[in-house]
Amino acid sequence: MTNEASPALITPDLVRLDVALGADKDATIDGLVAVLDAAGRALDADAVRADVLAREAKSSTGLPGGIAIPHCRTAGVAHPTLTFARLAPPVDFGAKDGAADLAFLITAPDGGGSLHMKILQQLARALAKPDFTAALRAATTPEEVVAAVESAVTLPAAEPAPATAPTASEPAAPAAAATTGQNPPRLVAVTACPTGIAHTYMAAEALEAAAARAGVDLQVETQGSAGSTPLSPQVIAAADAVVFAVDVGVRDQSRFAGKPVVRSGVKRPIDDADAMIAEALRAAADPSARRVEGSATEAGESEGDAESWGARTRRVLMTGVSYMIPFTAAGGLLIALGFLFGGYTITGPAGDIVATNSITNLPDLQAAGLENVLFDSPLLAYLGALLFTLGGAAFGFLVPALAGYIAYAIADRPGIAPGFVMGAIAGTINSGFLGGIIGGVLAGVVALWIGRIKVPTWARGLMPVLVIPLGATLVAGLLMLVVLARPLSWLMDSLTDGLNSLDGGSAVLLGAILGLMMAFDMGGPLNKVAYGFATAGLANAAATSDAPELKVMAAVMLAGMVPPLALALATFVRPRLFSPVERENGKAAGFLGISFITEGAIPFAAADPLRVIPSIMLGSAVTGGLSQLFDVGLRAPHGGVFVIFAVVNVAGFFIALVAGTIVATAAVLAAKTFFPVASSGSAGTVATGSTGSSATAPAGVVAARTTA
Repeated sequence: MTNEASPALITPDLVRLDVALGADKDATIDGLVAVLDAAGRALDADAVRADVLAREAKSSTGLPGGIAIPHCRTAGVAHPTLTFARLAPPVDFGAKDGAADLAFLITAPDGGGSLHMKILQQLARALAKPDFTAALRAATTPEEVVAAVESAVTLPAAEPAPATAPTASEPAAPAAAATTGQNPPRLVAVTACPTGIAHTYMAAEALEAAAARAGVDLQVETQGSAGSTPLSPQVIAAADAVVFAVDVGVRDQSRFAGKPVVRSGVKRPIDDADAMIAEALRAAADPSARRVEGSATEAGESEGDAESWGARTRRVLMTGVSYMIPFTAAGGLLIALGFLFGGYTITGPAGDIVATNSITNLPDLQAAGLENVLFDSPLLAYLGALLFTLGGAAFGFLVPALAGYIAYAIADRPGIAPGFVMGAIAGTINSGFLGGIIGGVLAGVVALWIGRIKVPTWARGLMPVLVIPLGATLVAGLLMLVVLARPLSWLMDSLTDGLNSLDGGSAVLLGAILGLMMAFDMGGPLNKVAYGFATAGLANAAATSDAPELKVMAAVMLAGMVPPLALALATFVRPRLFSPVERENGKAAGFLGISFITEGAIPFAAADPLRVIPSIMLGSAVTGGLSQLFDVGLRAPHGGVFVIFAVVNVAGFFIALVAGTIVATAAVLAAKTFFPVASSGSAGTVATGSTGSSATAPAGVVAARTTA
């Protein structure tokens, strides 16, 4: 049952039968820790006690059937250990059906190997089985308890198979399916608790038993301390609904995007798994049921046991984007509403006074130039300035969020802090989103490397909260500031200088080039340079309405509106060419498009880059060129149709926008109709129009734009 380096998981001196260790839960835990310490298995009994009580404070560990499993990961033990007590009288551990008479204290070392966790995983599953608990209650000696545990918990010579539901190649055969000859309903589930030791696996066991009783084919992914074997994309695709029984975030949740979902804490299936299975079946049959948020294109599509480098790179980048997009949407819409209520003057000195004035100073605000163009209301103008300030604050998190969650995708939670810092550094060295992507990757790689360094047992608890964040921030930060700052800044300056060299030479050509840049990466480095070029010129624009800087700003904003608008229109005109998730995204893309949030096109481009990106580039180029041809001007740097009051030549504005949108829509539909591409599921493939399967997108697709 043990390997050469570890003592036995449980021994007779770790067992107490028919004892009263304390009058209540906390006192009983103290007694179990004392038994652990008396057996010589505790490095620091006080640390064990504190960690167990801290875990207990998160949620009670009492289970139905008179069982309690207080547990923790702690630096107070060197090896995984089980301490058992049969309590007389029983003690209340918070279970719904009463007090517990069987108590296992499960202690695992911080940073312990996955094999140790799998031993504890087997015990947690065994506790959900009546035969095992009956043997514990019938035991007359500690040796009998040890024998019962050893019969349920074994250590195979080879690495044990994941203790999940049967694999896709060997599905369960529920009784109902066997008798009817029909395929049973298919469900998938994810279980995870904060420590990943006990509840994770007991919830999985309970769900599997309930599914078998209901005649349902269920496969479970346990995201525990023993690691997890992800459900295959084929199994997820075939599922009718998904059950999330978790107390922590689901890893790579976007794999389940669009599936009907039932969510709960990890204890609910242990208490009432039958009700959860029934609820999941009802959700599967209900078109209006709650569904997993996100786009299926955000998930990795690698097949087989190993994830390809291409798929891994895309997964990492798309993780950063998926966490960044809420900042983009919230900030962009707040800025647009700010312009609507406060006018374009809120971007200058009139808007700055919001920080030093209150609503009681409306006359002073109006005198400073803050005015609402539509309603001539100082109150609405002040509201607009407030909304603009909130939107600008949200946009300030775009690059740090992108970098932070890229690092998180590489190194898990220890990578978040150094990733966010690298995102902030990208702004300091003026490298924008390109710097954010590079900084996030650096922070994640360094954090992952530091996390793999072998350290003494006593230091393991410090690694994720101190050593890894500190070391990764220091190393990645020095590389960003000392090595990469000048090259990245030079690259951004070179792109800007290239645009400046075109200014005045050919207005229509300049507009078309700006349109191509805005649509190519939908918020990436090229998009950012084009937008920065326009806003920099806007700040120096002359007072006349025909200033060339105003025309450049109009071309950039109009071209940036085309991609999401065209794809929204395409999903409406030919919905069968798009997946259900893409059709849902199309509804949101339309509103994002009129608000000048180009990122609304990212899910479509990420799923099908070879057909979508050239099509929207064509439409944006047409719009940019027509905008310059019609002498459209714009004094506001953001806002879409909400800043129509700041537009010079409104008719030309809409003609250019409509023309480019129609061209891009026609190009997308033609590409999907006449150039179908079969999806192989491997990295680098393109989705078919009918399935909307994911594909690897170029790195530029996943960056977003810093505006305003």
